[in-house]
Amino acid sequence: IFLFACGIDTVFSRSLLRSAERAAACPQDETCPMSAFTDLNPALWFPDGIHFCLENGMMNGIGDNKFDPSGTTNRAMIVTILYRLENEPEVTGANPFIDVADGQWYTNAVIWTAENNIVEGYEDFTFRPAADITREQLATIFYRYAQSRGQGFTGAWMFRLDYPDATEISSWADEAMHWCVMNGIVGGKDGKLVPGAAASRAEAATMLMRYCTLDAE
Repeated sequence: IFLFACGIDTVFSRSLLRSAERAAACPQDETCPMSAFTDLNPALWFPDGIHFCLENGMMNGIGDNKFDPSGTTNRAMIVTILYRLENEPEVTGANPFIDVADGQWYTNAVIWTAENNIVEGYEDFTFRPAADITREQLATIFYRYAQSRGQGFTGAWMFRLDYPDATEISSWADEAMHWCVMNGIVGGKDGKLVPGAAASRAEAATMLMRYCTLDAE
C-alpha cells in the first residue's frame, strides 16, 4: 500500500506516485508538459517538480507561453492547491479574515484551511492572499496539513539542522521546518535554508511533488 501526506483517496495517491515516476523518466521532448513553455530549461534542477505540477493541474503558466520558474508563489495559490487535492470539501466555518472577500477564486480554500488549522492569519486579522509565500510559511502549511492527517512529530523529536542560518527560522515555523528537512521536502539553497525568502514557483513545485509523494513504499 502507498501512504501519502496529501490526498485521501488511495487510488488518487497511487496516481500521484505514477505521475512523479513519469516526471523522473520524462524524455524532455515535445511530449513533456514543460515543452509548452519557452522559459523552462529541462537541464536545470527543477524539471521533475514542474512536470508533476503541470500534469496534475496544480500549477499553470502565467501567459504568453511562460511559466516563470523564478517568479514567486502567493499564499492564496498554495492553499487553493491543497483545497483542490481534498476535492474541494464543503466550507462550513466563518471567514476569519477581513481581506478575503466572498466569491474570490481562493475564498473557500482560505476559509477551509483556516477552519482546519492549516493556516493562520496575521495579528491584524488579515490573510494577505496576494503576499509572496516564504519557504518557512510553505513548510508550515505542509506540516499542519500533515498533522491534520495524523502525521507529524510525536514525542521527543528535537535534532540539529546542519545549516548555518537555521537559527533564523521563526519560532512558529521551527517544528515544521525540522520535519520538512527531515523528510526531504525542503532542501538548502547554496548551503543555506533561507527560511524567510520567498519561495519561487520552481521551488514550490518541487516541494509539492516531494510532499505529495511522501512516505511512498
